[in-house]
Amino acid sequence: DFIRRWLLLHISMRINISLVSDFFIKLLKLPMSFFDTKLMGDLLQRIGDHSRVQNFLTGQTLNIIFSFLSFIIFGIVLLVYNRLIFLVFTICSVGYGGWIAMFLSRRKVLDYELFEQQAKNQNRTYQFITSMQEIKLQDCERRRRWEWEDTQADLFAVQMKSLKLQQTQEAGSIFINEVKNILITVLAATAVINGEMTLGEMLAVQYIIGQLNSPVSQFMQFIYSLQDVRISLERINEIHEGRNEETQENQATEFASEKSIAMDNIDFKYDPHALKKTLVGISFDIPEGKVTAIVGASGSGKTTLIKLMLGYYPVMSGSISIAGRNINEYNLKWWRRHCGVVMQDGVIFSESIARNIAVDDNEIDP
Repeated sequence: DFIRRWLLLHISMRINISLVSDFFIKLLKLPMSFFDTKLMGDLLQRIGDHSRVQNFLTGQTLNIIFSFLSFIIFGIVLLVYNRLIFLVFTICSVGYGGWIAMFLSRRKVLDYELFEQQAKNQNRTYQFITSMQEIKLQDCERRRRWEWEDTQADLFAVQMKSLKLQQTQEAGSIFINEVKNILITVLAATAVINGEMTLGEMLAVQYIIGQLNSPVSQFMQFIYSLQDVRISLERINEIHEGRNEETQENQATEFASEKSIAMDNIDFKYDPHALKKTLVGISFDIPEGKVTAIVGASGSGKTTLIKLMLGYYPVMSGSISIAGRNINEYNLKWWRRHCGVVMQDGVIFSESIARNIAVDDNEIDP
């Protein structure tokens, strides 16, 4: 057991790091527009889905293998003792499996509902904690707390539906198992009375049935775990199947001519379904070697222009040219390495001042 636990911890950590690391690698390749449509809680929940996959691969898969071997061995012994009892046990176990299968579709729906509510809850909690200064400044403590409590109430309602479904399934499972045990006991007792089986054989049959019940229960739990993992993988694959920011078409890594920036009749809006555009018909040139100031009232689109020049979002119409070449032709990571930008909502990492200044992947100069 000591060696098994050590191996499981070693394997599970490697699997978890590999899965989550691949997830982060994919996230970093996605365009900024993807993050505008996802809540913080949604992404955190998807990261949590990796733990489901990890537990399934490292723990439950090994346990089900041992349970299967145990079921085969004791099943053969029961078949040798009494074929009729083995047949009754098999039929009832199949009925048990059929009862479990009836709840799979409803479980999937509730799992997605629970995922959505937990994502909202995490997002609301994160927002509540990180916005404490603004909450106190605007004197809106009660309203924010009520909003958080409403989220908890919605989460509780989904959890109650899930609990009711689980209790219904468990009640049916207990009934089927009890009917099976009663039938087997009656058959074994009848066989003893008729002289077809000794009292010792009857006790042996009861012990074998007890040993078979545990693997069968684990098989049924394995079905639910397998469904949970498939649901988690579906959610994880939604991220992995997303379109990357970098494509085969934007691989240019050199400036073709004079290093100027030109915007030609740009139209843009963050929400493609919004009626009003954020920018309409914007055109200007920023020549090389000149200082150009973009001024305007708050909300007029200055930050949006910078984000478009960094290639964070595609324009609806018009074009952005860097050194005479469309921005869509450049490798965006390469282009951003040539830009120095301090955004108004920038992030200070929990590191040294030097590391926050030299924030890229390279080492800090001595």
